[in-house]
Amino acid sequence: MKGRMAGTNHLRRGYGGREVPALLAVLLVAVLMAASPSAQMATPDPSAMAGLPLPAGDVPDASVTVRVLRERMGNNIEGQQVTLRVGTESRTATTDAQGRAQFTGLPVGAAVQASATVDGEVLTSQEFPVPARGGIRVALISGIAKAAEAEKAAAAAAAREPARPGVVEFGPESRIIFEFQNDSLTVFYLLEVINNARTPIDIGGPIQMELPTGASGVSMMQGSSPTAIVRGDLLTITGPFAPGKTLAQLGFSLPQAGAATVVEQKLPVALGQLFVAAEKVGAMQMSSPQLTEVREMNSDGQVFLMGTGGRLNAGDTLVVNLSGMPAHSLWPRNVALGAAALVFALGMWMAISPTAARASEDAKLEVRREKLLAEVVALERKKRTKPLSASEDARLQRSIADLEKVMAALDFGPNAQRL
Repeated sequence: MKGRMAGTNHLRRGYGGREVPALLAVLLVAVLMAASPSAQMATPDPSAMAGLPLPAGDVPDASVTVRVLRERMGNNIEGQQVTLRVGTESRTATTDAQGRAQFTGLPVGAAVQASATVDGEVLTSQEFPVPARGGIRVALISGIAKAAEAEKAAAAAAAREPARPGVVEFGPESRIIFEFQNDSLTVFYLLEVINNARTPIDIGGPIQMELPTGASGVSMMQGSSPTAIVRGDLLTITGPFAPGKTLAQLGFSLPQAGAATVVEQKLPVALGQLFVAAEKVGAMQMSSPQLTEVREMNSDGQVFLMGTGGRLNAGDTLVVNLSGMPAHSLWPRNVALGAAALVFALGMWMAISPTAARASEDAKLEVRREKLLAEVVALERKKRTKPLSASEDARLQRSIADLEKVMAALDFGPNAQRL
């Protein structure tokens, strides 16, 4: 979060020498934090889970389940001997087809630690006490460092390969945002050029996008790729395009915009999903034949217009109709609105948008699990170096309790992948 906030601060200073208003800065933070459904379903980082004891209400009281895997979650190791040190004694068990070895009837409060040796690599868990209620799940994962190094080397080798012909598109996290600044309509394009291949892609030339008629004061924002430049009203993003994302973020004003304005933008490449947002002024309305849904979100008296649409193809022209706008800005810059109102509004919108509606309950639980897991891991690591404060210890206990509930819910789901 800290890194994302820092990046947003750069954006706020990066448009035409003027500070981008708090609305956009906060919206950027919320958008960056809102992962797409595919990202939400990403496999948990094995290095963060390895050796970490996790409470499990569905495991018998005073029991420990150890799951042994190779390199990643789901790659179970069957027939592996596991040792559990209980105080000064040791117990052994062998993993089943799911890679799990279970130890039951352990003395409550005893300090225990699980270990196994896989392909010569000694794997150990953190030391933890046996709980009186419920049990503990822990994963021992072999080959993590080796697999990560191999993946990194493979990605680097692929990125060095000559560019091959292909296509790229503006990713589904691209955004178009409308605001008023200095009594004129201001537009921000936050574009992500996506190359899903492992090698650079050459589309046969640069991406060139002519901005809407009347665009004035066009400026790139900090954080954009150096391959993205703007001259006059023409945005040029030069390839070849590296694997992953190439950012092109810019702002411009439409000083001639009146009470009713039509903004048209021809797309040089496909857009994975349409997302348009505006802070509402007075009776302002937003519509588009390409927006499947537009909603007003009210937070602390401030109204936001947020719309989503489906995929647009290369060559399509996006048309956004803005009506009911004042001739002069009626927007008092309410700095006290702050981050909370907009993050709350956008969070509500994401929860009811068509994309979020299609995300499964498991995906939501996966996101919650990852957040809780990251917090537990951070606090446990800190605890190993110095005692936690009372508030930190209380937060750790709350996070562990919440994590137990999420893990139990995932375990009983149809796609459960229990430790």
